[in-house]
Amino acid sequence: MNESTYKRLSRKVGLVVVGNVIYAMGVNLAINPVHFYSSGFTGIAQLIRLFLLNVLHLPEIPGLDYMGIIYFAINIPFFLLAYKVMGKKFCLETLISIAMASALLAIIPIPAKPIVSDPMLAAIVGGLGAGVGAGMVLRAGSSQGGQDLIGVCMAKTRPDFKVGTVGIIISFCIYAVCLFIYDIQTVLYSIVFSVVTGLCINRVHIQNIQMQAMIFTKKEGMVDAVTRRMHRGVTLWEGAGGYTNENSHILVTVLSKYEEPILQSIIAELDPHAFVIIVENARVIGNFEKRFLD
Repeated sequence: MNESTYKRLSRKVGLVVVGNVIYAMGVNLAINPVHFYSSGFTGIAQLIRLFLLNVLHLPEIPGLDYMGIIYFAINIPFFLLAYKVMGKKFCLETLISIAMASALLAIIPIPAKPIVSDPMLAAIVGGLGAGVGAGMVLRAGSSQGGQDLIGVCMAKTRPDFKVGTVGIIISFCIYAVCLFIYDIQTVLYSIVFSVVTGLCINRVHIQNIQMQAMIFTKKEGMVDAVTRRMHRGVTLWEGAGGYTNENSHILVTVLSKYEEPILQSIIAELDPHAFVIIVENARVIGNFEKRFLD
C-alpha cells in the first residue's frame, strides 16, 4: 500500500467513525431525551421501539437500547437492493457503517434529563449533529443505510438529485403518523430537526456539487491524463494569448467537487504554470455520471 492510498484510506475510515459518532450523539443526546422523532429510518426505528415498549411491553435491556437493533434490521432489505446499483465495495463499506451506527445508537445512553431543555434549540442542535455526521459518512463514499442508501442510488442515476431530500420526504410520512400519537408541537419541532438534518447533509455531502474546469496550458498530454486518470470527457480548443500571441491548449471538463484534488494533482504534475478557471455549482444537463469515489 503506497502512501497516497494509505492517506486516502485513513481519511475514509476517520470520516466514517467520527461521522457515525456525531450522528448518534445528535440523536441520542439531543432529540431522544425531549421525545422528538428523527428523520428517515432512524425515525422508523423510534416508532417501532415505541410500539415494542409501550404496546407489547417488552422488557428493556440494561445498557442496550432497542433502537439500534431495530435500525440494523430494517436496513437489511435496502442494503441488498443497493448492492445491484452501487456495487460490492460500496455496500461492504456501508454494511460496516450501518453496524457502527446501529451499535452507537444502542450503547450511547439517552439522558433521563435533557441536556438541551429548550425544544427549538434541541431540534436545531440535534439536526446539526445528525446532518453533519451523516454527511461526513457520505463524504467518505460510504453510507449509514436507510434513506442514505435510497438517496445515493437515486443520485447515481439522477445527477440533479440531492441525497438529503430522501430523508426529508420519508420524515414527513413518519410525522404524519406521529400526529396520531403526540401533540402538534412535538411533531413541528421534529420536522425542524428533520429539515436541519437534510440541509446539513446536502451541504456536507459535496458529491452534489458539480464543477466546471477550464484549463489553459502550453504543455502536451493534459487531455490524455484527464481522460485516462479521471475518466472524464474533455473538450479541447486551440487558442492564442491576446498579449503574447503564443499558442495555447484550452481544455474544458465537468467534474464533481470530490474529483477536484485529482485534477489539481494532474495539473501540478504536468504544468504547474497552467492557468485554471474553476466554477462551482455548475448546472449540468445531459449525460453526466454521478460518482462515489473510493
